[in-house]
Amino acid sequence: MSDVKYKEKVGYGLGDTASSMFWKLFGTYLLFFYTDVYGLSAAAVGTMFLVTRVWDSFLDPFVGVLADRTRTRWGKFRPYLLWFSLPFGLLGVLTFTVPDFGHTGKLVYAYITYGVMMIVYSMVNVPYASLLGVMSENPKTRTSLSSYRMIFAFIGSIIALFFIEPLTGLFGKGSVARGWQLATSVFAVLAVAFFLCTFMWTRERVTPVNDARGSLKDDLKDLVRNRAWWILLAAGIAAVIFNSIRDGAAVYYFKYYVGSAPAWLDGTGFSLTTLFLVSGQAANILGILLVTPVSGKIGKKNTFFGSMMAAGLLSLAFMFVDKNSIWLMLLLQILISMCAGSIFPLLWSMYADIADYSELKTGRRATGLIFSSSSMSQKFGWALGGTLTGWLLAHYGFQANMAQDEAVLGGIRSMMSILPAVVCAVSSVCVAFYPLTEKKVIETSKRLAAMRDAGNIADAKE
Repeated sequence: MSDVKYKEKVGYGLGDTASSMFWKLFGTYLLFFYTDVYGLSAAAVGTMFLVTRVWDSFLDPFVGVLADRTRTRWGKFRPYLLWFSLPFGLLGVLTFTVPDFGHTGKLVYAYITYGVMMIVYSMVNVPYASLLGVMSENPKTRTSLSSYRMIFAFIGSIIALFFIEPLTGLFGKGSVARGWQLATSVFAVLAVAFFLCTFMWTRERVTPVNDARGSLKDDLKDLVRNRAWWILLAAGIAAVIFNSIRDGAAVYYFKYYVGSAPAWLDGTGFSLTTLFLVSGQAANILGILLVTPVSGKIGKKNTFFGSMMAAGLLSLAFMFVDKNSIWLMLLLQILISMCAGSIFPLLWSMYADIADYSELKTGRRATGLIFSSSSMSQKFGWALGGTLTGWLLAHYGFQANMAQDEAVLGGIRSMMSILPAVVCAVSSVCVAFYPLTEKKVIETSKRLAAMRDAGNIADAKE
């Protein structure tokens, strides 16, 4: 029987519903917002993404170290959801606000609001991710929690993608900028409420075998020597670049390459972009539902490898799709997204396994530091993916709100197909060398449980 009940799994999942609404808006629409609504050039936005996201990526491990050393009556990680949920919502709205400034003033405002938003995102999401490692010591329960997390994450993505365009139209009343600000305000309120639910409904149960506070130097030294961590970090970065490039290019692909929506979408209030992206998120959930039984049979490593290889091959096929073959685009999107959807619950569960293995080898548990590396890999991959998208558009000669020439259109198509396929191959090669087999993970869990039991018996005798 699971040591974590259904309500707690839902509570944990809601935390990623909150994060993912804005993660998906940032990954899919922020570049488009800055170029086509805000008025910045694609190259300037690409550079801003590189500066703000890369330095913020390296902030995550320090947030993890801070969380590892936090001591409150609520635990180490849960308090951050309480303390930073409201700033998260406020900064989310300010990021999608168009100030009445000149070009330079707007660029500075974008750097500040988006940069601070990424800091607050780290202060919430790193402890939230680390929470998985202390809710249960059972590897199967962790995979289940990770699956709940990712299902609710994609539900958050669906909510954001499904409603963002209708809400901007509803609230805009002739002002697109006003529509974006008010629409994101709705998501901000929901995000704050969901974070508070996670704080109230979850519990921290796993205590380290040795609860003495080790030095930061020792924790970092252990991490640098952890081969499994390096391999998973590289595979995770590549997986996020894959998603980031496809998501960032999709809006441009349908606006400038595909063009007008088919007649059967007329009067629905939804664009072809929305249908494409939402169908992908729904397919992600199918992939998550399949990952637990599949990984239970063939292992997490093999599931990860096979999913990335399949996603890469299917992405290549996208290059040969005619712009009028809407149903084929949707079919490929569903199949690609099912493969991609299985990756992220595996990543979070595998980082928990790495935390256990590190504790067994070193005698110290650095859950926050190790889980922060996953957040770092996501942000770093996201930074590279978003930056590449902006720079490539500029390289191809993209100009916002104008008809694009064949070079630009060809470049946008390659960003939906060839480039993601290459990144998938890189991720697959990395994970092929991952050393923690299912047998080793189970053995590690049993040995740590025995050590904790022995420590509890010793404490009781004292």
